[in-house]
Order: sequence, then C-alpha cells, then structure tokens
Amino acid sequence: MQYWAGMAATPKGQHHEEKGQRAMAKIDFKKQLKHLYMPPKKDFTIVDVPPMNFLMADGHGDPNTSAEFQEIAEALYAMSYTLKFAAKSQGMEYVVPLLEGLWWAEDMSAFSLGDKTKWFWTLMIMQPDWVTAERVDQARSEVARKKAPPGLSRVRFETYHEGLSVQILYVGTYADEIPTIARMHAFIEAQGYEPSGKHHEIYLGDPRRAAPDKLKTVIRQPVRPR
Repeated sequence: MQYWAGMAATPKGQHHEEKGQRAMAKIDFKKQLKHLYMPPKKDFTIVDVPPMNFLMADGHGDPNTSAEFQEIAEALYAMSYTLKFAAKSQGMEYVVPLLEGLWWAEDMSAFSLGDKTKWFWTLMIMQPDWVTAERVDQARSEVARKKAPPGLSRVRFETYHEGLSVQILYVGTYADEIPTIARMHAFIEAQGYEPSGKHHEIYLGDPRRAAPDKLKTVIRQPVRPR
C-alpha cells in the first residue's frame, strides 16, 4: 500500500549526521535487534516482540496530503535527536531508531481498498531502555524552546507490547505491498493463527533517496491462536 508520496521519515541531515558519526556510534538497534528489524525477505517468520518504549503520536487521514502527518513526523524526530544528543553527552551513543507506523481503519474494507481518507495511523520511534519519562519531559522542553514544531504536544512516551507476530522484509514500492500482505494473511491462517492487532510497518528505506522498487519495509502483523 502506498502510504504517502513524500515520506517525512528521516530529516534531511540524518544520513549526513550518521555517516559522520558512524565510527563513534556504539549501538545500532536494527542490528542489535536484527530478528525484529532485519527479517528475511523470502520467508515469513514468527517472532515474539517484547515490550518496547516508543515516542508516538496518532493521526487520521491520507498521509500523502495530511499536514498533520508531516508535523508529527517532524516532532518525533526532533524529540528523538534531542534525546540522542543528551545521551551522547553522558557517554551513551546510538543511532536514532527507525520510523515505524501502525495503520488501521474503523471499517477495514476502507483500509484494504486504499481509501486513505478513512485511515487512522500511529507514527512512532523506539527509544532505548535508559530513556525515562523524566528525560522525555526534559527533551520536550528543549525542543519547545528551540523549534516548537506544531506536532510536539501530541507526542507521548509509551510502552508498546506487540507480542506474537508474523513478519517479512518487503522490497518494493508501497503501492505494490498488497500481494505480500495477502500472502502473509494466508500464512497466518495456515499456521493456525488469526490477526490480533494493527498492521505494522517499519521503514528501512528513505523514498527521497532510494528508487521506489528498492525501498525496504518490514511488514508485521500481530497474531493469536484461532
């Protein structure tokens, strides 16, 4: 599914910043948690996703045209980078984790048919264990003082426990995800499970830099026994 035309995923300076600091980056969570963030692309895998802390914010509507979507993505990255640099000053260095999205609709036929105006979504970025609510509050105050992005007040810090899930690494355009999602749901049924949560995507690629057919996305679906 094509979720948005001009993804506000990574800020323009992120790749340059990470390239310049790669030698000093001590933790890259997509590598440390490879089974969750870098699954195989040929086969579906079943994983048990533990509770993880996220900065997250909710929205509604077509992400291709929604100013709300862009504002929330900007606020999430502003908060995440402020927390990163605060940790670095204390000797804890890491790469800011990937942008993730939960997607659903009250009428799931609108979701499956691509009626984006009726979609609900949650954008989120995972945070290391040492990020506390107090540190998030401090980061929020700093971001408000320096940038005050419009979506800042909507960002919350929350633990999200996904649990048992099926996932795969999808390579290709967002618009062409539907066959892979259909195969995933067939696999889920064949394994004796049923979907139990929101459609989850993790964006390893940046559509501003990668060719559309080379974009990498982890597609994940929480499940439960039938």
